[in-house]
Amino acid sequence: MAQTDTADQTSGRAPTDPAEVARFAALAEEWWDPAGPFAPLHAMNPCRLEYAAAQIAAEFNRDRRAPTPFAGLRLLDIGCGGGLMSEPMARLGAEVVGADPAERNIAVARQHAGAQGLAIDYRATTAEALAAAGERFDVVLAMEVIEHVPDPRAFLVACRELLNPGGLLIVSTLNRTAKSWAVAIVGAEVLLRWLPRGTHDWNRFVTPDELSDLLRGAGFDPVDRKGMVFGPLSRDWTLSTSDLSINYVAAAVRRA
Repeated sequence: MAQTDTADQTSGRAPTDPAEVARFAALAEEWWDPAGPFAPLHAMNPCRLEYAAAQIAAEFNRDRRAPTPFAGLRLLDIGCGGGLMSEPMARLGAEVVGADPAERNIAVARQHAGAQGLAIDYRATTAEALAAAGERFDVVLAMEVIEHVPDPRAFLVACRELLNPGGLLIVSTLNRTAKSWAVAIVGAEVLLRWLPRGTHDWNRFVTPDELSDLLRGAGFDPVDRKGMVFGPLSRDWTLSTSDLSINYVAAAVRRA
């Protein structure tokens, strides 16, 4: 696996946790099974995509009714897994680079994108390595990533370096609340077994205010945040301006 044991220059800590990388790599073949271990992400994905697409369209003044509204934008999906966000972004016209430290995830993502006729540049690497190589993007997606990295601040600094001035970062993660522990850990992993046990460490969850502080410290201006709420009766995820108690997503712009 690329770059999993190279310390970043900001904190001296490795940019990825080898145990976290191995945990998701072991599930790589299941990424595109909507009834498999990643079923919760499949269910959440339309909500994540709606938020990301709306923020990108607003920031770059794009008409979402156009056939390929994000044509001309270079987008990085960091921690892309099997490509659940990379593929729809490519269909919307963006030039997409999908990056993940787990080579098995990248292999699955490449195979699936090829079968769909999508040209996505998938790489087994990290945000820190891409930044060091001088890669630059208009948009960076970091969906359900920050709660799995050893040093969130260093990760966000790398995301800033990856963005052109005025570029857009979108981060989704889990709030650190009693409710998130009950739902995401006890409910999803232990009782319902939607996720393999150990998928999440509640102590690594980041509150919305903590994330805002981290973003500002890394050189971003936060511009929006919303909760992602699951309806047990409708079985759908919706965006909420008031309920950020479990899952939420935020947008921030790199300062010029």
